[in-house]
Amino acid sequence: MKKLFFLIIIATTTPYFSFAQWPSNVAVISMDEKDSVVVVQGDLAKGSLMKDLSWAWSSSNACFPGTQASKFKGNHVFFAVTMPPRCEMFISVTPTDANGDLSIYAYRIGAADYNLVPELGSCITCEADHKWDGNWKNRVQTSERKVSFQNPGTENYNILIGVSVPAGVTTGQFNLKVKVRS
Repeated sequence: MKKLFFLIIIATTTPYFSFAQWPSNVAVISMDEKDSVVVVQGDLAKGSLMKDLSWAWSSSNACFPGTQASKFKGNHVFFAVTMPPRCEMFISVTPTDANGDLSIYAYRIGAADYNLVPELGSCITCEADHKWDGNWKNRVQTSERKVSFQNPGTENYNILIGVSVPAGVTTGQFNLKVKVRS
């Protein structure tokens, strides 16, 4: 009887875990080789607003502080890529209009995880870049936003990339570049 019960549990729950994938609003980027560069075009008009940004400043994610939330209140567009073992990954986004004000965030989760914000309980690491509030000595900020990750281990990871803009902005095209270097 216990074996039958166990088999029924396995049979009914396996489809939910074995075939997990990103939701349909996430564009999956395929990287063919470890040392490669992929550039994809994106359009904020295909994204949507995210009303709850509290996941970002949660101590379980620590992506960006609540004081910077205004830079992420416009539409969000999502991309995902698998990060291979023993590599560095560099991600950048550049608006096609040089005056565009984009923001980017990206988080690393396990290879079998497909958690999409705002339903992100925790992540391994999260990085973000946005327009500065002021000037930095001896530094100039362009319209390009960048984040990066390192994977010295032997496991693959999923990287979710979010591109956003300030409140009130719902359109704008951009190029997203993902570079992997071993």
